[in-house]
Amino acid sequence: MKHFVLILSLSIILFGCKNTSDKTEVVSEANSVSSEDTFPQKLNGSTIYEVNIRQFTPEGTFNAFAEHLPRLKELGVEVLWLMPIHPISETNRKGTLGSYYAPKSYTQVNPEFGTIEDFNALLKKAHDMGFYMILDWVPNHTGRDHHWVTEHPEYYIRDENGEVTYEAMSPTDVWWDTALLDHKNPDTRKAMIGAMRFWVELGVDGFRLDHGCGDKIPLYLWEEARAELDPIKDLFWLAECGHETFILDGSYADEFEFIMREVVEGKQKANALSDWINSDMFKYGRTALRMTYTSNHDLNSWNGTVFERFGEGHKTFAAFVFISYGFPLILGGQEVGMDKRLEFFEKDSIDWSDPKSLQPFYKSLVSLKKDNPAIWAGDVGGFPISIEDNEHVVGFMRQVKGNKVIGIFNLSPENQSVEINNQSVYGTYSDYFYGKNYTLNNKALELKPLEFLVFTE
Repeated sequence: MKHFVLILSLSIILFGCKNTSDKTEVVSEANSVSSEDTFPQKLNGSTIYEVNIRQFTPEGTFNAFAEHLPRLKELGVEVLWLMPIHPISETNRKGTLGSYYAPKSYTQVNPEFGTIEDFNALLKKAHDMGFYMILDWVPNHTGRDHHWVTEHPEYYIRDENGEVTYEAMSPTDVWWDTALLDHKNPDTRKAMIGAMRFWVELGVDGFRLDHGCGDKIPLYLWEEARAELDPIKDLFWLAECGHETFILDGSYADEFEFIMREVVEGKQKANALSDWINSDMFKYGRTALRMTYTSNHDLNSWNGTVFERFGEGHKTFAAFVFISYGFPLILGGQEVGMDKRLEFFEKDSIDWSDPKSLQPFYKSLVSLKKDNPAIWAGDVGGFPISIEDNEHVVGFMRQVKGNKVIGIFNLSPENQSVEINNQSVYGTYSDYFYGKNYTLNNKALELKPLEFLVFTE
């Protein structure tokens, strides 16, 4: 049976009980977000946007990307995550242009993207327009010709022959263009934090930490980094890892996307997603932000586009991500229906013509998130409360004082009949996306394959 656990937090939860179908309605008190709030609280209603400078424009430069800022402001995203902007190592380089994740220096910019002055101009323009900008940071390894390799070989892990080594994620995923860092050495950590300080003092708003924690990176590195860098400026720390949320501000929800794919493939039922949300909140709490998505640079390049992975349901699952849980991500190009896997080591510009006219849809999603505290991330949004019991459908209500959002998603390729079993949502509503009126009552609601409804109040 489908269910969402109701966890009671006295500081943010108001209790309102209605004697309807033995359901208990839990209403959260929405915390207002002001300019005085700090990360991650001030991002609860925000959307993060991933930027690949190399592929974003034909020029592939900071200056060319800056021309897109007005469009992104109109889209409504607030956090710009720049994939690594550092010079790329040439030794053992993969492909023609190499991997962004094999840095030759931590305190310089890739000359293909422009100069440090160009970056500063981009950062200033972004800040002036109200964006936050975070940098992708690669702490696990450097490139093979990073100056530390010769100047500080003690910073690196060595193999049985005493040579600086690299990592192999699998027999076919070998990072021979990198040199593995040893963060058990306090001098390595000190040097890493010093390099990060360079960018903080320039004014960046935080870091997305690549391969950033868990079994690869000791979490005490980030304790030390935060102790030194947070006093300089309020920073947002986003980790490419699962649940290290007590030390960092946000983390990936990889398993969420994986389960969505399994639902599409028929390997799991839709209620596996509500079960996952329930389990995630139960085990890890709600304070930190969990980044949710249907695409990111890795998924796009190595697993396929949203059209390959979600087919006709790409909009359904995108809406589900924005409404159900977490802090949503849009991959640059996703909002205009990018239907190709971007090359990772070569030049491969994004087509911004939007042939599927998807940008208005994503703009609506961003606005929906921003305007409705009930679906904000962290502990200010409302708990998802199940309103139906069809294993192929996820239907829920999220509510805070003064705001309610109802989402009903048929995640199957078949028609579904849905019995609304929570009388607290009975009423007539207008669908957020199409404006059609629906009445929720004791009569079955009929949904077409992959159809979804969103109601706000």
